[in-house]
Amino acid sequence: MSYNYRNFRNNVPWLILFLEAVFIVLFYFLFSEDVAPRSRISYPAFQDVNHMVIFGFGFFLTFLRRYGFSSTGFNLLIIVLGVQCSVLIEDLLVFLLQKPNEDGVKRIAKAAVSMTAVVISTGAVLGKTNPLQLILMTVVEIIFFHLSRWINNTFLEVPEDIGMMHVLLFGAYFGLVVSSYFSEPSPRSEKNASTPKSDLLSMLGTLFLWAFWPSFNSVLAVNYKRRAIYNTYFALAASAVTAFLLSVLTTKDGKFRMTHIHSAVLAGGVTVGYAAHSIEYPWIAMILGLLASVITVLGSYCLERCFNPAMKMHDSSGVHFTFGLPAVLGALAQVILLVI
Repeated sequence: MSYNYRNFRNNVPWLILFLEAVFIVLFYFLFSEDVAPRSRISYPAFQDVNHMVIFGFGFFLTFLRRYGFSSTGFNLLIIVLGVQCSVLIEDLLVFLLQKPNEDGVKRIAKAAVSMTAVVISTGAVLGKTNPLQLILMTVVEIIFFHLSRWINNTFLEVPEDIGMMHVLLFGAYFGLVVSSYFSEPSPRSEKNASTPKSDLLSMLGTLFLWAFWPSFNSVLAVNYKRRAIYNTYFALAASAVTAFLLSVLTTKDGKFRMTHIHSAVLAGGVTVGYAAHSIEYPWIAMILGLLASVITVLGSYCLERCFNPAMKMHDSSGVHFTFGLPAVLGALAQVILLVI
């Protein structure tokens, strides 16, 4: 055990110091003066996203009893490092592609949204990685996420605001790929165990995410921000109601299972992320929220019993059926709406 602590002190602090020194030097050369026109992103909207990423996902990942402090503390560490890295990569792309500058609030807001991919990926590898691996995963994932955004924007001609919304899909499957390279903890191991207190804190994180998700889907929308807000709210409401309904129908004793509710109440917001600003009628968003909740609850059964064992994949917090499958449904819905 003393060797592990010695290894921790020899690697992690120096890596953090090195990254921060590199960020300061690059900010000196790349971060231009804020001369861009005033953006439509208000500070309260940015704060909503910031609260969602820090508090929401921080508590969302506290379900494992041995990693309660780790999930909240490491979540803050990788966010503050990742936001700086994301802003620098964005400025580098602006410089190389000769794109117009954006104001500072929009830069940080886009970086905070980008970090959603990393914290979702963290949920897939929680309990199997150390801080050094999480920090390296953060830097690598942010680079690949911006690369995927550039490909979508350049070759597929996906608009900027919609291109950012594939962050949930990217984060879920990037985390699953990384998770496949780590061994699965024993089913009887304490690393897989939870307590009523840890489950309660995790549910608190879900409530934070539910409350702030309309701001997340609308903060980068160029047009129809209000439409994105109310479509997201109605989709979240429909998915929450469906989660309680399916929880009763799928349990033997006919009681609510917080495991289902914890996963499925967010499915509607994930699904309408792509099309929240373009859906004209709330009933369409509500149908998508209902379908997303159904896919999440049924997917949790199928993936945990069939797909994950066959693929030898261990998903610590169920990001596949909580974020991955609803995001796939949302992408398909956006394509159908565009065709129609």
